[in-house]
Amino acid sequence: MKRLGRGLSSILEDAEAGYLKELPSRGVEEIEVSKIKPNPYQPRREFNEEAINELANSIRKYGLLQPIVLIKDEDEYILVAGERRLRATKLLGEEYIKAIVVDYSKNDLREYALIENIQREDLNPIEVAYSLQSLIEEHGYTHEELANAISKSRSYVTNLLRILNLPEFVHEKIKRGILSVGHAKVLIGLDDELLKKVIEEIEKKSLNVRDTEKLIQRLKNPKPEAEDIPIDKRVIEIADKFKKIGLKVEINKDSIKIKFKNNKDLKKLEKLLNVIG
Repeated sequence: MKRLGRGLSSILEDAEAGYLKELPSRGVEEIEVSKIKPNPYQPRREFNEEAINELANSIRKYGLLQPIVLIKDEDEYILVAGERRLRATKLLGEEYIKAIVVDYSKNDLREYALIENIQREDLNPIEVAYSLQSLIEEHGYTHEELANAISKSRSYVTNLLRILNLPEFVHEKIKRGILSVGHAKVLIGLDDELLKKVIEEIEKKSLNVRDTEKLIQRLKNPKPEAEDIPIDKRVIEIADKFKKIGLKVEINKDSIKIKFKNNKDLKKLEKLLNVIG
Protein backbone atom coordinates (compact mmCIF):
# COMPACT_ATOMS: atom_id res chain seq x y z
CA MET A 1 0.00 0.00 0.00
CA LYS A 2 1.24 3.47 -0.89
CA ARG A 3 2.52 5.50 2.02
CA LEU A 4 3.45 9.17 1.91
CA GLY A 5 6.67 8.53 3.76
CA ARG A 6 8.97 11.52 3.34
CA GLY A 7 7.65 12.37 -0.16
CA LEU A 8 5.00 15.01 0.32
CA SER A 9 6.38 15.91 3.73
CA SER A 10 9.82 16.68 2.23
CA ILE A 11 8.32 18.76 -0.58
CA LEU A 12 6.32 20.88 1.87
CA GLU A 13 9.24 21.35 4.24
CA ASP A 14 11.52 22.35 1.38
CA ALA A 15 8.89 24.72 0.00
CA GLU A 16 8.50 26.41 3.38
CA ALA A 17 12.29 26.74 3.64
CA GLY A 18 12.33 28.46 0.23
CA TYR A 19 13.89 25.82 -1.98
CA LEU A 20 13.22 22.43 -3.51
CA LYS A 21 15.91 19.78 -3.63
CA GLU A 22 14.33 17.91 -6.54
CA LEU A 23 11.84 19.23 -9.08
CA PRO A 24 9.02 16.94 -10.28
CA SER A 25 9.36 15.76 -13.89
CA ARG A 26 6.94 18.44 -15.17
CA GLY A 27 9.16 21.20 -13.80
CA VAL A 28 7.93 24.74 -13.15
CA GLU A 29 4.67 25.66 -14.89
CA GLU A 30 2.61 28.79 -15.38
CA ILE A 31 -0.81 28.12 -13.81
CA GLU A 32 -3.91 30.31 -14.01
CA VAL A 33 -4.50 31.91 -10.61
CA SER A 34 -8.28 31.57 -11.02
CA LYS A 35 -7.97 27.78 -11.19
CA ILE A 36 -6.18 27.46 -7.84
CA LYS A 37 -8.28 26.51 -4.83
CA PRO A 38 -7.13 27.00 -1.22
CA ASN A 39 -5.81 24.08 0.79
CA PRO A 40 -8.81 22.76 2.78
CA TYR A 41 -6.42 21.42 5.42
CA GLN A 42 -4.45 24.63 5.91
CA PRO A 43 -4.25 25.09 9.70
CA ARG A 44 -3.46 28.80 9.45
CA ARG A 45 -6.55 30.98 9.07
CA GLU A 46 -5.10 34.46 9.69
CA PHE A 47 -2.48 36.12 7.46
CA ASN A 48 -0.66 39.38 8.15
CA GLU A 49 -1.88 41.83 5.53
CA GLU A 50 1.17 44.07 5.93
CA ALA A 51 3.47 41.11 5.26
CA ILE A 52 1.40 40.18 2.18
CA ASN A 53 1.76 43.75 0.85
CA GLU A 54 5.52 43.68 1.41
CA LEU A 55 5.77 40.35 -0.41
CA ALA A 56 3.69 41.73 -3.28
CA ASN A 57 6.10 44.66 -3.64
CA SER A 58 9.04 42.25 -3.67
CA ILE A 59 7.40 40.10 -6.36
CA ARG A 60 6.66 43.22 -8.45
CA LYS A 61 10.32 44.21 -8.22
CA TYR A 62 12.14 40.87 -8.44
CA GLY A 63 9.50 38.41 -9.67
CA LEU A 64 8.38 35.27 -7.87
CA LEU A 65 11.60 33.57 -6.79
CA GLN A 66 10.04 30.43 -5.33
CA PRO A 67 7.18 28.66 -7.15
CA ILE A 68 4.13 27.60 -5.19
CA VAL A 69 3.29 23.89 -4.87
CA LEU A 70 0.01 22.47 -6.19
CA ILE A 71 -1.76 19.17 -6.72
CA LYS A 72 -4.15 18.53 -9.61
CA ASP A 73 -7.86 18.25 -8.81
CA GLU A 74 -9.75 17.47 -12.03
CA ASP A 75 -9.66 20.71 -14.09
CA GLU A 76 -8.41 22.80 -11.18
CA TYR A 77 -5.60 22.77 -8.66
CA ILE A 78 -5.35 22.70 -4.88
CA LEU A 79 -2.72 24.78 -3.14
CA VAL A 80 -0.30 22.68 -1.10
CA ALA A 81 2.34 25.27 -0.16
CA GLY A 82 2.73 28.99 -0.85
CA GLU A 83 -0.42 30.62 0.51
CA ARG A 84 1.29 34.00 1.08
CA ARG A 85 2.90 33.96 -2.36
CA LEU A 86 -0.47 33.24 -3.99
CA ARG A 87 -2.19 36.00 -2.04
CA ALA A 88 0.53 38.49 -2.96
CA THR A 89 0.29 37.50 -6.65
CA LYS A 90 -3.50 37.98 -6.57
CA LEU A 91 -2.96 41.38 -4.95
CA LEU A 92 -0.83 42.35 -7.93
CA GLY A 93 -3.65 41.32 -10.28
CA GLU A 94 -1.52 38.69 -12.03
CA GLU A 95 -3.43 36.07 -14.03
CA TYR A 96 -0.71 33.40 -13.88
CA ILE A 97 1.72 32.19 -11.23
CA LYS A 98 4.78 29.96 -11.33
CA ALA A 99 3.95 26.62 -9.76
CA ILE A 100 5.17 23.09 -9.35
CA VAL A 101 2.47 20.44 -9.69
CA VAL A 102 3.32 17.37 -7.59
CA ASP A 103 1.96 13.92 -8.23
CA TYR A 104 -0.23 13.54 -5.19
CA SER A 105 -3.98 13.33 -4.82
CA LYS A 106 -6.40 15.23 -2.61
CA ASN A 107 -6.63 12.05 -0.58
CA ASP A 108 -2.84 12.13 -0.07
CA LEU A 109 -3.13 15.72 1.12
CA ARG A 110 -5.77 14.65 3.62
CA GLU A 111 -3.51 11.83 4.79
CA TYR A 112 -0.58 14.18 5.22
CA ALA A 113 -2.76 16.68 7.09
CA LEU A 114 -3.95 13.98 9.50
CA ILE A 115 -0.39 12.87 10.25
CA GLU A 116 0.72 16.46 10.81
CA ASN A 117 -2.36 17.11 12.94
CA ILE A 118 -1.54 14.20 15.24
CA GLN A 119 1.86 15.68 16.02
CA ARG A 120 0.56 19.08 17.10
CA GLU A 121 1.08 19.77 20.80
CA ASP A 122 -2.23 21.57 21.34
CA LEU A 123 -4.45 18.58 20.56
CA ASN A 124 -6.10 16.62 23.36
CA PRO A 125 -5.84 12.79 23.38
CA ILE A 126 -9.37 12.32 22.02
CA GLU A 127 -8.65 14.50 18.98
CA VAL A 128 -5.43 12.57 18.35
CA ALA A 129 -7.26 9.26 18.72
CA TYR A 130 -9.90 10.25 16.14
CA SER A 131 -7.18 11.31 13.71
CA LEU A 132 -5.49 7.94 14.15
CA GLN A 133 -8.81 6.21 13.55
CA SER A 134 -9.34 8.22 10.36
CA LEU A 135 -5.95 7.14 9.02
CA ILE A 136 -6.89 3.51 9.64
CA GLU A 137 -10.37 3.77 8.14
CA GLU A 138 -9.59 6.09 5.21
CA HIS A 139 -6.06 5.02 4.33
CA GLY A 140 -5.71 1.47 5.63
CA TYR A 141 -2.88 2.09 8.08
CA THR A 142 -1.91 -0.63 10.55
CA HIS A 143 -1.01 0.24 14.14
CA GLU A 144 2.64 -0.43 13.35
CA GLU A 145 2.60 1.86 10.30
CA LEU A 146 0.93 4.62 12.29
CA ALA A 147 3.53 4.31 15.03
CA ASN A 148 6.32 4.69 12.46
CA ALA A 149 4.59 7.61 10.70
CA ILE A 150 4.25 9.68 13.88
CA SER A 151 7.43 8.43 15.62
CA LYS A 152 5.57 6.85 18.52
CA SER A 153 5.45 3.34 19.96
CA ARG A 154 2.88 0.83 18.77
CA SER A 155 1.45 0.64 22.31
CA TYR A 156 0.91 4.44 22.24
CA VAL A 157 -1.22 4.08 19.11
CA THR A 158 -3.13 1.05 20.41
CA ASN A 159 -3.88 2.61 23.79
CA LEU A 160 -5.12 5.86 22.28
CA LEU A 161 -7.43 4.03 19.91
CA ARG A 162 -8.82 1.94 22.76
CA ILE A 163 -9.98 5.01 24.69
CA LEU A 164 -12.46 5.73 21.87
CA ASN A 165 -14.42 2.74 23.20
CA LEU A 166 -15.18 4.69 26.37
CA PRO A 167 -18.51 6.60 26.65
CA GLU A 168 -18.78 10.21 25.57
CA PHE A 169 -18.99 11.51 29.15
CA VAL A 170 -15.54 10.01 29.78
CA HIS A 171 -14.21 11.57 26.57
CA GLU A 172 -15.29 14.97 27.86
CA LYS A 173 -13.32 14.45 31.08
CA ILE A 174 -10.23 13.54 29.02
CA LYS A 175 -10.65 16.58 26.76
CA ARG A 176 -10.84 18.84 29.80
CA GLY A 177 -7.71 17.30 31.31
CA ILE A 178 -9.53 15.83 34.33
CA LEU A 179 -8.52 12.32 33.26
CA SER A 180 -5.20 11.34 31.71
CA VAL A 181 -4.66 8.67 29.06
CA GLY A 182 -3.30 6.52 31.90
CA HIS A 183 -6.57 6.90 33.79
CA ALA A 184 -8.54 6.14 30.64
CA LYS A 185 -6.61 2.89 30.06
CA VAL A 186 -7.66 1.46 33.43
CA LEU A 187 -11.28 2.59 32.97
CA ILE A 188 -11.78 0.58 29.78
CA GLY A 189 -14.25 -2.27 30.25
CA LEU A 190 -16.10 -0.81 33.26
CA ASP A 191 -19.86 -0.34 33.06
CA ASP A 192 -21.28 3.18 33.20
CA GLU A 193 -22.32 2.95 36.85
CA LEU A 194 -18.86 1.89 37.98
CA LEU A 195 -17.22 4.43 35.68
CA LYS A 196 -19.14 7.26 37.30
CA LYS A 197 -18.20 6.07 40.80
CA VAL A 198 -14.52 5.80 39.93
CA ILE A 199 -14.38 9.15 38.12
CA GLU A 200 -16.11 10.85 41.05
CA GLU A 201 -13.41 9.48 43.38
CA ILE A 202 -10.62 10.52 40.99
CA GLU A 203 -11.94 14.09 40.92
CA LYS A 204 -12.65 14.25 44.63
CA LYS A 205 -9.33 12.79 45.80
CA SER A 206 -7.05 13.62 42.84
CA LEU A 207 -6.18 9.93 42.48
CA ASN A 208 -3.21 8.96 40.33
CA VAL A 209 -3.38 5.98 37.96
CA ARG A 210 -2.06 3.44 40.47
CA ASP A 211 -4.49 4.56 43.16
CA THR A 212 -7.28 4.40 40.59
CA GLU A 213 -6.38 0.80 39.78
CA LYS A 214 -6.53 -0.09 43.47
CA LEU A 215 -9.90 1.62 43.81
CA ILE A 216 -11.30 -0.31 40.85
CA GLN A 217 -10.10 -3.60 42.33
CA ARG A 218 -11.77 -2.77 45.66
CA LEU A 219 -15.04 -1.85 43.96
CA LYS A 220 -15.03 -4.89 41.70
CA ASN A 221 -13.99 -7.32 44.44
CA PRO A 222 -15.41 -6.04 47.73
CA LYS A 223 -14.36 -7.94 50.84
CA PRO A 224 -17.20 -9.97 52.37
CA GLU A 225 -18.58 -8.41 55.51
CA ALA A 226 -17.47 -10.13 58.68
CA GLU A 227 -20.11 -12.47 60.04
CA ASP A 228 -21.67 -11.08 63.20
CA ILE A 229 -21.08 -14.00 65.59
CA PRO A 230 -22.42 -13.39 69.12
CA ILE A 231 -20.01 -13.67 72.07
CA ASP A 232 -20.24 -16.97 73.89
CA LYS A 233 -22.25 -16.68 77.10
CA ARG A 234 -19.47 -18.44 79.05
CA VAL A 235 -16.97 -15.76 78.02
CA ILE A 236 -19.30 -13.10 79.40
CA GLU A 237 -19.65 -15.02 82.69
CA ILE A 238 -15.88 -15.35 83.09
CA ALA A 239 -15.43 -11.64 82.39
CA ASP A 240 -18.02 -10.80 85.03
CA LYS A 241 -16.07 -12.79 87.62
CA PHE A 242 -12.92 -10.79 86.88
CA LYS A 243 -14.87 -7.58 87.15
CA LYS A 244 -16.23 -8.60 90.58
CA ILE A 245 -12.72 -8.60 92.03
CA GLY A 246 -12.05 -5.15 90.57
CA LEU A 247 -10.20 -5.96 87.36
CA LYS A 248 -10.94 -4.18 84.10
CA VAL A 249 -11.85 -6.62 81.32
CA GLU A 250 -12.43 -6.30 77.57
CA ILE A 251 -13.96 -9.16 75.60
CA ASN A 252 -14.85 -10.10 72.04
CA LYS A 253 -15.91 -13.31 70.34
CA ASP A 254 -12.50 -14.98 70.61
CA SER A 255 -10.57 -13.28 73.42
CA ILE A 256 -10.61 -11.92 76.96
CA LYS A 257 -8.27 -9.01 77.72
CA ILE A 258 -7.50 -8.28 81.38
CA LYS A 259 -6.06 -4.86 82.22
CA PHE A 260 -4.47 -3.71 85.43
CA LYS A 261 -3.75 -0.12 86.44
CA ASN A 262 -1.38 -0.65 89.31
CA ASN A 263 0.40 -3.12 91.54
CA LYS A 264 -2.77 -3.70 93.56
CA ASP A 265 -4.63 -4.94 90.47
CA LEU A 266 -1.68 -7.15 89.56
CA LYS A 267 -1.76 -8.78 93.01
CA LYS A 268 -5.49 -9.46 92.61
CA LEU A 269 -4.81 -11.24 89.34
CA GLU A 270 -1.88 -13.15 90.80
CA LYS A 271 -4.03 -14.29 93.76
CA LEU A 272 -6.74 -15.48 91.39
CA LEU A 273 -4.30 -17.43 89.26
CA ASN A 274 -2.81 -19.07 92.36
CA VAL A 275 -6.27 -20.25 93.37
CA ILE A 276 -6.80 -21.73 89.89
CA GLY A 277 -3.34 -23.26 89.73
